[in-house]
Amino acid sequence: MNIGLIAHDTKKKLMQNFCIAYKGILNKNQLFATGTTGQLIEEVTNLSVHKFLAGHLGGERQLCAEIEQNRVDLVIFLRESIDLNDHEPSSDNVCNLCDMYNIPLATNLATAELLVKSLERGDMEWREIYQ
Repeated sequence: MNIGLIAHDTKKKLMQNFCIAYKGILNKNQLFATGTTGQLIEEVTNLSVHKFLAGHLGGERQLCAEIEQNRVDLVIFLRESIDLNDHEPSSDNVCNLCDMYNIPLATNLATAELLVKSLERGDMEWREIYQ
């Protein structure tokens, strides 16, 4: 499965900790992330992450293009819901595209854990039908 990972600045440490905790599951999948988030994940986990540009430099748009091409099966976007800075990726595009293309999306830690656990159980195999 192809997993997209995005985190706003205030959530990057949380994303790192999440990836450490679920490294055993994540390493069996292809990971895609915006540049800074991907770099931070690689530093603490040694997972292989395909890194797009930094979110504010177009990485969010690159991930959105992958979603539109049906090349992403699951997205974890740990986002700050208030006080969004201008340089942060907008969650609107990613969330709207995930809704449009029926991509499971987690925007908080609780849902991210549920999706990763269901991935481990094989509950996401229905995504293969879409490909």
